[in-house]
Amino acid sequence: MALADRFLTLGRDVHSGEVLARGGDREAHSILQRTGFVPVVRLHETYHRLPVGLDQAEEKRLATRAVARLRAVKYGVKADDAFDTEMREPHYLPLGSQVAHLAERIREATTSDEVADVLTELTASHDGVIIALGEVFAATAAFYQDLGQPPDPHTAKRLQYLAEHRLTVLWSDLAHMRNDLADRHQDHPQRRARTADIGPDEREASAVCACPPPQPPLATSPVAVPAPHTPTHPRR
Repeated sequence: MALADRFLTLGRDVHSGEVLARGGDREAHSILQRTGFVPVVRLHETYHRLPVGLDQAEEKRLATRAVARLRAVKYGVKADDAFDTEMREPHYLPLGSQVAHLAERIREATTSDEVADVLTELTASHDGVIIALGEVFAATAAFYQDLGQPPDPHTAKRLQYLAEHRLTVLWSDLAHMRNDLADRHQDHPQRRARTADIGPDEREASAVCACPPPQPPLATSPVAVPAPHTPTHPRR
């Protein structure tokens, strides 16, 4: 990571009047998004802005909170005087970081049983991570269905399609891999228990899966494949 990625600017743009944040790495971008900012992706840069329709008091509250959160994890932030603050907000690991820890467990695994245990967290048929994502998709689709704007029913159908035809395939493939590894009880031939550092000549082998198992029911209804909706409002 470049040192420059640890620095950001946050202030009101003199031309558009928007409150913009520029710079930072992916962690900084995540903090901005969790504070309410919206990413804007351009050809040569990605920056963040506050949502439209906020009054100045709410803009100041969100911008000041972003500065406090970023500085709490040692980012350098050059902020407008209106948004500058000496406050530091405690930083807690988000849910995504907890899921990402599963990857670290797989990287450290030396047996097929260890990896099968991790994949079970993703594929458990009642409360696994992927099944839970399907419930989130279904709940969001239901929210969009009667929200009142013309594109909203289309968005609801798109979410239903993604849950039923994309997320379920992902679950099915991973569930098969989990079951395969659970049956193997095999030590990885190129890994060993961490009694010492792994040597530079050790490599990891990949696994190959066969046919997927039956798919679990997701809380969606069958729909035709919809194309992604193109927003009609002007791009900022």
